[in-house]
Amino acid sequence: MASYDSKDLIVLEGLDAVRMRPGMYIGTTGVNGLHHLLWEIIDNAIDEIANGYGNKVEVILHKDGTASVQDNGRGIPVSPHPKLKISGVEVVFTQLHAGGKFDDNNYKYSGGLHGVGASVTNALSRWLEVTVCKDGKKYFARFESVESNGKIHSGSPVQRLKEIGNTNLKGTHVRFLPDDRVFRDVKFDYDTVLERLKETAFLNKGVHIELKDERTNTHQSLCYEGGIRDYVSYLTEDKKPLFAPPIYIENEIKDTYVSLAIQYVDTYIDNIFSYVNNIPTPEGGTHEVGFKVALTKVLNDFAKKNNLIKEKDGLFIGDDFREGLVAVLSVKMKNVQFEGQTKTKLGNVEARSRVESVCTQGLTEFFATKKNENIGKIIIEKAQLASKVRAATKRAKDINRAKNSIDNSQLIGKLASCTSRTPEINELFIVEGKSAGGTAKQARDRYFQAILPLRGKPLNSEKKRLDQVLANEEIRTIIGAIGTGIGQDFKLENLKYNKIVILSDADQDGMHIRSILLTFFFRYMPELITNGNIYIGMPPLYKVSSKDKEVYCYTDEELAYETSLVKNYTIQRYKGLGEMDAEQLWTTTMDPQKRNMMRVSVEDKVMADKVITTWMGDDVSARKDYINKNANFNKIDNFTTNKPEDEE
Repeated sequence: MASYDSKDLIVLEGLDAVRMRPGMYIGTTGVNGLHHLLWEIIDNAIDEIANGYGNKVEVILHKDGTASVQDNGRGIPVSPHPKLKISGVEVVFTQLHAGGKFDDNNYKYSGGLHGVGASVTNALSRWLEVTVCKDGKKYFARFESVESNGKIHSGSPVQRLKEIGNTNLKGTHVRFLPDDRVFRDVKFDYDTVLERLKETAFLNKGVHIELKDERTNTHQSLCYEGGIRDYVSYLTEDKKPLFAPPIYIENEIKDTYVSLAIQYVDTYIDNIFSYVNNIPTPEGGTHEVGFKVALTKVLNDFAKKNNLIKEKDGLFIGDDFREGLVAVLSVKMKNVQFEGQTKTKLGNVEARSRVESVCTQGLTEFFATKKNENIGKIIIEKAQLASKVRAATKRAKDINRAKNSIDNSQLIGKLASCTSRTPEINELFIVEGKSAGGTAKQARDRYFQAILPLRGKPLNSEKKRLDQVLANEEIRTIIGAIGTGIGQDFKLENLKYNKIVILSDADQDGMHIRSILLTFFFRYMPELITNGNIYIGMPPLYKVSSKDKEVYCYTDEELAYETSLVKNYTIQRYKGLGEMDAEQLWTTTMDPQKRNMMRVSVEDKVMADKVITTWMGDDVSARKDYINKNANFNKIDNFTTNKPEDEE
């Protein structure tokens, strides 16, 4: 037995822990983690501006692969820290859990609460430079991740802070190069950065944000004087609003500032986008609960006051008032308690009552105004229709039962279940077509892999009500197999499979089926995406055969590489899963030791919502515009992306 003593305990010094376990700090070393480095620096700049210390932030994507962020705030402190005896700049960029946001003296509201943002960006960069303009002086410092004796020392100061001149400017400029020894891809995506900055500009009305991309000579200026009112208008520009402009309220109570903008559109899905101190909270939290309670109460009171509700029918429920709702809720408060470093859900108990109070008062005053009565009646009319559908349809009479108790008899003859009863290891493959489903049943490992063949195209849930979605046999079969229920009655603890894999053909019909299923999961079972349970199966596009070997290729690039290595080869193009036999399907697509799969994730809920609305909605012209802008018509045959399993 090997000895185990104190000498075997490894102490990671400085920023080495970040490089050793980057996923703990940025979630992934994929494209989302790369952009997270930039968000940390942008968020620091915005925190400075949002607290009244400036009004402009400039972000530049440089030709050399670096990114820079400059603000006109106060500038990072440059004087020596009384305990650490190093400059404030060095403290911020080399010390974990250090910064000026742990009390209320410097920042009233802040999204950076853990003090790790800037230092993490430094730790995972090849180099990082900081220029500070403060009190008429300009200062400069440089940090590098230096390799020595086979070990990389993360974010080491190679040029300690020094004064380099005089200036009339103020603020902080940070430029960094992501480390290609950490990230598989170190290229920033312009559209991703633009959407993030656009969101930030909406949430901070009047703030000027500039984005420049030197690689393509692209420039965008962002400033929204209407704040989240403009945000809601932006979110509904591809939909059909029922009134204009959006409803807007704001107020402050007990050091909690609440602003709310809402609109109703002629769809059946509700979209609530909430933020705390400019940080998105896609999983909601106590602030969203407070808003929902207030909305239901105020609208029911309005309906009763205006005789728009019959006593025998009872009050409307929250679901009735949220059908077609698009809302942006922004809360700024002290001592924020997020659930985890990912900051996806607000946990502050006091936020519920404060948000409920502000929203109740503001919405009551809005609907009490004579000129706004018609807006209230429009909303009540939509709620009445939602309520009637819920009550009139057989399934909708007891919609909770319909959502949670899908008849298991529908699965007989369709679902080839696995023998394992351990959800943590089980996998469900949703397979396009009866023929491919039969092959998958033969190929699978029966112990932990279940197969559900689709016998037709599922319903496009983007265009249908919940009762219509539930009426679709294919959708009902999927719900029954997964076991969680949907919508408000979704229960993750009832999930039967840890991995739900969409396996479709690499042709137009296959891509359409994939889009339909992803739309359904995004709209009605989003928790499965948030929890990382939805995957895309990646069958090969080609088989290259030569005298000595057979090689499967998943992209056109792989095909070009493999065919360059051999002579006298033949190529088979797989357009359908049914073209492979069971052994080939197992080897290429289902064997956990060899397969490639993409895990589905949503980094930006707003962008995802707009893309799905455009791609799967009724507006044909908007869809054509999107295709013309984004499609690569020179590579129409390459439908897949080869990514390792468990990466976004």
